[in-house]
Amino acid sequence: MAGIVRLWKKFPSKYGKAGIIVLVLALAVVMPWITSKYNVRILTLAMAWAIAALSLNLILGYTGQASLAHGALMGIGAYAFGIFAERVGLNFWLALPIACLVTAFIGLLIGLPSLRTKGPYFAIVTLCFNVIVYKVFENWQWLSGGIQGQVVPQPSFLQQRWARYYFVLGCLLLTLIVMHFIVKSLLGLTFMSIRSNENLAEATGINTFRNKLLSFVVSCFFVGLAGSMLAIENGQLDPTITIHLNSFYILIFLLIGGAATLSGPLVGAIGLYWLLDYMKKIGIKGIEEFRYLFFGLILIIVIIYMPRGLVGGLKQLWEWMKSRLKRRKIGEVPE
Repeated sequence: MAGIVRLWKKFPSKYGKAGIIVLVLALAVVMPWITSKYNVRILTLAMAWAIAALSLNLILGYTGQASLAHGALMGIGAYAFGIFAERVGLNFWLALPIACLVTAFIGLLIGLPSLRTKGPYFAIVTLCFNVIVYKVFENWQWLSGGIQGQVVPQPSFLQQRWARYYFVLGCLLLTLIVMHFIVKSLLGLTFMSIRSNENLAEATGINTFRNKLLSFVVSCFFVGLAGSMLAIENGQLDPTITIHLNSFYILIFLLIGGAATLSGPLVGAIGLYWLLDYMKKIGIKGIEEFRYLFFGLILIIVIIYMPRGLVGGLKQLWEWMKSRLKRRKIGEVPE
């Protein structure tokens, strides 16, 4: 034990975290060359879902507003990209940011009335919006393409699977960097003060409605990016991408990984998406039909034993181990 403590002192926590980040990035970079093409596709889709989980983390984890509309908004972003790229014929580099801005604008229109409600009422309003969007895309064939769906063209530089993998990885890293700067800034502290006590934040002069709306719009921008990534990887869209069950997927990924952390959404989305696919691949029959039961059981276990999610629970365990070792070293805990 004493040797572990001495080793930890030689490598401070910030360098340890940097080493872990470098190791994970190195593994992510070489992944397309050490695994099968099928696994590369699964990881690409999982990273797109991780972007969606990060976007929900901003409004739920840091601002404390439980949105259940992100499944619909992700689908809107996907369709917006497909429509601008295929039907309008815009250049890829124009269609992508415009799709994200369209999603953010719709988020603004939804947030203006819905964010005037609080607590579970906001969740109910956003869930109703998600159901409405799904029905609109399901029945308005001129918008969604109906059963035939919407074709999403892939630009020439994204024709290869490994190229799409690296592109989505780059978008994920960009999302992480932006989220890091937001939550570490004064704006992020404002969001967290609203999460902790909205009435107290208002009493100190913070315009809570404006800040909640800003958080929601930024969140919608990035979930639109996630939808665009899914559209590019799949090459085809149908109305089910806007279904309300996707909102619960994103929520489960976030809660299991750990809300109010930047690594939690990544662990939850990539880990669970890969685990579900692995269970199907090894021949566990019916896992697709019972995935909600499977996710529910994991969520119950995490909430009971790790209420801060997997990442938050591991951090708490690590802090407990460090304090235990420190007390043992100074003799407070007998050998």
